[in-house]
Amino acid sequence: MIEAVDLFCGAGGLTAGLREAGIRVRAGYDIEGACRHAYEFNNGATFVEKDVGQVDKDELDGWYDDGSVRLLAGCAPCQPFSTYNQGRDTTKDEKWPLLGAFARLIKECRPELVTMENVPDVTKHAIYHEFVATLENEGYFVSAGRVACADYGLPQQRRRHVLLASKLGPILIIPPTHVGQPKTVWDTISHLPAIESGECHPDDPLHKASKLNDRNMRRMRASKPGGTWKDWPKDLVTDCHNRSSGSTYIGVYGRMEWKKPGPTMTTLCYGYGNGRFGHPEQDRAISLREAALLQGFPENYQFAPANTGINFRNVGRMIGNAVPVRLGEIIGLSFQSHLEEYRMVAVDRTPHEDEIPV
Repeated sequence: MIEAVDLFCGAGGLTAGLREAGIRVRAGYDIEGACRHAYEFNNGATFVEKDVGQVDKDELDGWYDDGSVRLLAGCAPCQPFSTYNQGRDTTKDEKWPLLGAFARLIKECRPELVTMENVPDVTKHAIYHEFVATLENEGYFVSAGRVACADYGLPQQRRRHVLLASKLGPILIIPPTHVGQPKTVWDTISHLPAIESGECHPDDPLHKASKLNDRNMRRMRASKPGGTWKDWPKDLVTDCHNRSSGSTYIGVYGRMEWKKPGPTMTTLCYGYGNGRFGHPEQDRAISLREAALLQGFPENYQFAPANTGINFRNVGRMIGNAVPVRLGEIIGLSFQSHLEEYRMVAVDRTPHEDEIPV
């Protein structure tokens, strides 16, 4: 059996996907304590609120059972590598050393399997190539490349860099599953009940839309699915759109299209003015639940304890920062296929207490 520890686990997107693929995730590490409920409630794994840089070999080794095939997984925070930071000096960002901490734990613990997921621009930075060199020097076979998530059934036009590494032999991500037949916004959120701008559905606290002011409501009503701000009356066009630097961001304040995958979900995906996050039909921004579904989370995934208020900023950050669940599942299925190829089937082991028949 493959057992995993998920570094930089956040609300559990990667963990949930790995579990869908039949991988037993033992624990997740993250410094954001607000993610604890989402991670533990939905995934049945232990959340450890701790800086990955402070984790040592003995602690990490303690999560794995003897005889298991060990997977160390992680998505180091991507902000220093993102295109959103183009032109900014990110060399002093405190998140830079985290990929190095991940590499240190790989060297010390030597798990059989490793995966890392990040933004495509991570490959433009020396620290990424140092990370790959560490793996290769430690005897790992490494496969890495850009993945179009829509080709694997995620209803989102998201592209990510995915690295898979194995000590067992050459490894590749499984072939695309949905080329030419992507899942769409309609497939994903059309069944949800209608709500108004600023409204929360009484049966689901996450099906909650941010409130549009009067001017943005006029913009919303003037927007067409898949259209741009160029469809609006001139008095609604923002000053930034009239600047040369802003005129290229035609998706901002846009509506999604029913018959296409959604845009990349960000930490501010609940805000109409932060991207193409307008509902295709209703006059509002997408709800937090809709954003979570477009990230591949199950419809019953809970991000905060019942009967507590939903904070747009906190939950939006959890959703936008998450590894899409479907991508996590594809990564997990790739490892399962890899083990089958090399006949590394689950070994006999003493059953856990929750697996012993009563």
